[in-house]
Amino acid sequence: MRVLTKWKDLPVFASEREEVEFWEQTTLDPRLMNGSIVKTDNRDSTTITLRIDPRMLARIKRLARSRYLNYQSMIKQWLSERMEKETQ
Repeated sequence: MRVLTKWKDLPVFASEREEVEFWEQTTLDPRLMNGSIVKTDNRDSTTITLRIDPRMLARIKRLARSRYLNYQSMIKQWLSERMEKETQ
């Protein structure tokens, strides 16, 4: 199995099938993910309650785990990215 150690080595896929074949033979180096984690200053965080369909939450957790991320951090990153996009 190949190990992907640099994001620039990730090819552009012509089809979904090509991407599937690539990932069947390739895994990510966990150290690669360290640079992708957004670190926040938790001193100014506020706890909220958010109701999410259990199936959706399970999918989010699986996706986060596949990216070596905490699911809550990934959700915060998504929200931050979307707010940036909305305010442009």
